[in-house]
Amino acid sequence: MSSLPRRAKVQVQCVVSKDEFSSFSELSSASEEDDKEDSSWEPQKKVSRSRKQLAPKESKPKRMPRVKKNTPQISDGSEIVVKEELNSSVAIADTALEDRKNELDTVETPKTAKTKRKCSAQPHSAQRTKKLKVDEETSKATNLEGESNSSETPSTSTVSGGTCKKEENEDDFSFGQSPLKKMKTETCPQGQPVKFPANANNTKEEVEMNWDIVQVLSERTNVEPWVCANAIRLFNDDNTIPFIIRYRKELINNLDADSLREVQQTLEELRAIVKKVRNTIQKIKKEGKMSECLLKALLNCKTFEELEHVSAPYKTGSKGTKAQRARQLGLEGAARTLLEKPGELNLLSYIRPDVKGLSTLRDIEIGVQHILADMIAKDKDTLDFIRNLCQNRHVSIQSSLAKVSSKKVNEKDVDKFLLYQHFSCNIRTIHHHQILAINRGENLKILTVKVDISDGVKNEFCRWCIQNRWRPRSFARPELMKILHNSLDDSFKRLIYPLLCREFRAKLTSDAEKESVMMFGRNLRQLLLTSPVPGRTLMGVDPGYKHGCKLAIISPTSQILHTDVVYLHCGQGFREAEKIKRLLLNFNCSTVVIGNGTACRETEAYFADLIMKNYFAPLDVVYCIVSEAGASIYSVSPEANKEMPGLDPNLRSAVSIARRVQDPLAELVKIEPKHIGVGMYQHDVSQTLLKATLDSVVEECVSFVGVDINICSEVLLRHIAGLNANRAKNIIEWREKNGPFINREQLKKVKGLGPKSFQQCAGFIRINQDYIRTFCSQQTESSGQIQGVAVTSLADVEVTNEKQGKKKSKTAVNVLLKPNPLDQTCIHPESYDIAMRFLSSIGGTLCEIGKPEMQQKINSFLEKEGIEKTAERLQTTVHTLQVIIDGLSQPESFDFRTDFDKPDFKRSIVCLEDLQVGTVLTGRVENATLFGIFVDIGVGKAGLIPIRNVTEAKLSKTKKRRSLGLGPGEKVEVQVLNIDISRSRITLDLIRVL
Repeated sequence: MSSLPRRAKVQVQCVVSKDEFSSFSELSSASEEDDKEDSSWEPQKKVSRSRKQLAPKESKPKRMPRVKKNTPQISDGSEIVVKEELNSSVAIADTALEDRKNELDTVETPKTAKTKRKCSAQPHSAQRTKKLKVDEETSKATNLEGESNSSETPSTSTVSGGTCKKEENEDDFSFGQSPLKKMKTETCPQGQPVKFPANANNTKEEVEMNWDIVQVLSERTNVEPWVCANAIRLFNDDNTIPFIIRYRKELINNLDADSLREVQQTLEELRAIVKKVRNTIQKIKKEGKMSECLLKALLNCKTFEELEHVSAPYKTGSKGTKAQRARQLGLEGAARTLLEKPGELNLLSYIRPDVKGLSTLRDIEIGVQHILADMIAKDKDTLDFIRNLCQNRHVSIQSSLAKVSSKKVNEKDVDKFLLYQHFSCNIRTIHHHQILAINRGENLKILTVKVDISDGVKNEFCRWCIQNRWRPRSFARPELMKILHNSLDDSFKRLIYPLLCREFRAKLTSDAEKESVMMFGRNLRQLLLTSPVPGRTLMGVDPGYKHGCKLAIISPTSQILHTDVVYLHCGQGFREAEKIKRLLLNFNCSTVVIGNGTACRETEAYFADLIMKNYFAPLDVVYCIVSEAGASIYSVSPEANKEMPGLDPNLRSAVSIARRVQDPLAELVKIEPKHIGVGMYQHDVSQTLLKATLDSVVEECVSFVGVDINICSEVLLRHIAGLNANRAKNIIEWREKNGPFINREQLKKVKGLGPKSFQQCAGFIRINQDYIRTFCSQQTESSGQIQGVAVTSLADVEVTNEKQGKKKSKTAVNVLLKPNPLDQTCIHPESYDIAMRFLSSIGGTLCEIGKPEMQQKINSFLEKEGIEKTAERLQTTVHTLQVIIDGLSQPESFDFRTDFDKPDFKRSIVCLEDLQVGTVLTGRVENATLFGIFVDIGVGKAGLIPIRNVTEAKLSKTKKRRSLGLGPGEKVEVQVLNIDISRSRITLDLIRVL
């Protein structure tokens, strides 16, 4: 089941089309295959036109030196102008498009934007204009919500000690190096819509897209416009999703990570469309084919399908559409006359016996028909009518067995698509997994797929066109009306129907792919956040037949104690049992972890039999099954070779299997997410989208769990928000060269870790105070005072929030060698001053962090004051104060993964033949898909709970889960509904979540 994020329905006062399939804005048409009789037609050669002088001039970039003068520089207490426009209305063209290349180049994907911002700056006037554009568009969204007069409260970063930057001008919504500190306070208190300057509505200079990016983003993601505007600002300033979710909650109305990720991906998609539109306009203008009508059509494009539809006839090498050829023969005037003054039209006057296409009256009628069909298919009102008509009528998608499939395709593959060989479903009710299955069958040439629009839709469409939109303005002779009727039929059959089919298929596929990727992300998160099993010595077993079962024993600190190979399934089982018993006794190991690959079932039965016979006495041995997906790939990777040099790759797999139980997150981040195998149709979806989503989920999980920077691995560190492979490597090198980090401020001394990276990663990095105490006691005689040391001074915190000169910053950091107990919490350094003032209010000390006394003081204080009043008095937001309270009250070794389920440890085994219909069992979710939940019930084959049997009433309300849907690792109670032994299929019903 999909998650139910905290979203608000978009309420827009203006009339918005309810068509769930993206409505094209205007004038779109596709060039289809020409008829055979036209295949030999050659267009007349036109005089070549030299348009090179219209290309953007190379001298334009000379403005760059002047830009730097106008760009405000960072100074004490000053503001920093926004580096990139909000992009709420993206400028892409005007009548002199070639002369504005610099402005156009600002429309870019976030990746290229990030690179360009480091190399150059926008002109100050352009920055101001674009910033006001943003304010204007988002102001509209604010008015729609009716909350423009919301009360103002200070932000997290506005503190009374004078150490953080203050706002100078409330009308200027640019913000500083620590993003949105100003915007967070005065403009969006407590998650209310942002207020914008009154003069923002007066700026409108450049020719823009005919749609507003904030509004379209809001409609597509079902998130309020003011939240979308804030999200755009945050992403423009290179903030990461984990940082926004934890420390900027009020700006995004408490959205969850999945919803915010959807906003980010949709924003990137819209920006990519805008960039392609801009490039297309430049190309068509350069060729001299641009017209006002075409420009308007291009500016209306909201999807790649629309853009392809409009621009296809103008591609290099295209011989043009039938309508273009007819226009080149001079028949456009005849077509317009037929509609406007049909009584004056004489088609015989257009006959030219020596010109192909004009030689007979029939040729002229066909040419006029093609022009009229093209005009009809490009008309916005006409397309809007047919889309609305399809929305209210039955439109179905149908699949059937392809005629040639039996000759070229394996019979087993054909059987997999048995359900879809005579399949038909309404496009509004079809499930996402059905779309993905149909698409896969079509790609394998097994299925033929078509969209069926009934004849009634066509008849009603033609009737509306004749009576309303395309009715001649005066009486038309029967032969002319016949041409018009033929034009309508031709336009619908050849142009409009294929367009609608492409729209419907593209929309259905896009939605299905996105939902599949989101499901993969949810499953991956659930798997990564599986509760660790610390403090145990574990034996990892990688099962096998001929090459034996690989064993690895690891210590409670994940060190490799012993590796071996035993042959359990080659007639030597009894002799090998002695070796296994000796190893378990020698290392005092009572937990066996078995990989779920080849020979897993036999290996499980082997250990279960020995355990039932009490063979390992006095040890009380238990075992569990764990997924070994990706273990073999990791075992031969450079990371594994660096971590376990000289160890056989097969034995590395056994080590990885054991570590997946001890600390699932630390081990699974070493494997490329798509190899973990908890998705659905993962090879059929966009690999770019899949990788971006899964990497983002991994970053989110690692960041929220946090890492101890003095003991964590480089692989784990690179997944922290704001860090990458190079920065993680530099941190490890600095640690090896200079010893452990004493406090978070020392991160600023690491090469390549600037203010922005520090801001993003600092809150997710922990520094264990016991470890530092031990280290410092060996270094200085003053270490005895460390336990009672006060928090770093306000001047120290100031370094965090202000971008100093490089030399000055490094010097300041060198002084900060005192441990700070707040560095072991989730509190961000930008909030340290607020945390200290809160501690003073409750009468607490830094020594009490994470202790029961601190929890008691916080509870008693909040009972008297209330969290809202306390936040107002501390000049911060409730969300920030809650993070501070959590950080102060959580124990030092707190790990929120303990709220999630641990692996199932077993002593016996059940077979498929032992099951009976009606049997009630407990199991663990193995994978979740859009059509059902796969549950491991311990019989060697996962059972399926159909999605219709998973209702909200059966889900646990008390468990802390990240979504309403079930995910890998969750423990459930199920009842057997059906058993198909021949096909090894088990159907289950969900009773409850344990």
